[in-house]
Amino acid sequence: MELLNVFDYEAEAGRRLEPGAHGYYAGGAGDELTLRDNVAAYGRWLLRPRVLVDVDGCSTATTVLGQKLSMPLAIAPVAFQRVAHPDGEVGMAKAARSVGTAMCLSTLSTSTPAEVASTEALRWFQLYVFRDEGVTRDLVAQATDNGFCALVLTVDTPVLGRRERDFRTGFTIPPEITVASLGSGGVTPLEAFSLMSPSITWLDVERLASESKLPVLVKGVLTAEDARLACEHGASGIVVSNHGGRQLDGVAATIDALPEVVAAVDGRVEVLLDGGIRRGADVVKALALGARAVLAGRPPLWGLVVDGEAGAQRVLELLRDEIRLALQLIGCASPADVKRAHVARREA
Repeated sequence: MELLNVFDYEAEAGRRLEPGAHGYYAGGAGDELTLRDNVAAYGRWLLRPRVLVDVDGCSTATTVLGQKLSMPLAIAPVAFQRVAHPDGEVGMAKAARSVGTAMCLSTLSTSTPAEVASTEALRWFQLYVFRDEGVTRDLVAQATDNGFCALVLTVDTPVLGRRERDFRTGFTIPPEITVASLGSGGVTPLEAFSLMSPSITWLDVERLASESKLPVLVKGVLTAEDARLACEHGASGIVVSNHGGRQLDGVAATIDALPEVVAAVDGRVEVLLDGGIRRGADVVKALALGARAVLAGRPPLWGLVVDGEAGAQRVLELLRDEIRLALQLIGCASPADVKRAHVARREA
């Protein structure tokens, strides 16, 4: 049967992955309330279409941080992609290049920044702060030297959330899988986790923003207070994120947190969002609530599981087509035409 949407790819990926690996990618923290609500929350927002608008030449193209993207959706960082498929992060980057969007490479990648750079995809680098400042500086240098266009600093992981699916299945990353960007031959996942600093503060953001040649986006913001602090400490952008529901269970779904953050930023930096994106209409709702673009992690990963690079590319193409359709049906010829009036909160 033809796979028609992200949900079809998700179901097929679940059939192909062994239970431990599937639980690692699909699961969340605690009771997984936030994991589920990230998806369900889009149903609390209704599109308000305007009719009799010429949308014959509708384009999904946009810019993020001045970089041209074919659509307001880029690929979120996902760790250990060679567990999902041998094509791994290199295959994902090739899929991003084929559809003309950006890929954010995880620090916990099974491919090096140089390997991903060889694909010539538009690329950002997701960064954790490590106990040893030399490790952090080396990662920034790898990203800079290999033509990455932005640093995406993840700030919601001073410690790892409790992901009970992994305990139930006993899942561990296979021993042959290493974090390729750390050390000359890579390090094991447990070693990488032990190197991360639980002492990260806004001073680290400020230092990174001032020392790096690349724009720094702060990923993991859910409140107005932290949005204002990000602007004050040199961030070039904010990603409204709850780590895909994998860190603190019971926090707001990202689409619900987005308006608060956008209001606090007040146009000073670009705001992006990740979490729960499954349809092109979800992307348009995020645009209407003030996001410049969104990041999607699990949807292209399910494509990678099913058919490697080609599967990831197909999922991205499906989402791009859905975004174009949603734009046309609400009366917008481009992402820039989407306004707050195009969405309303569903009454309880």
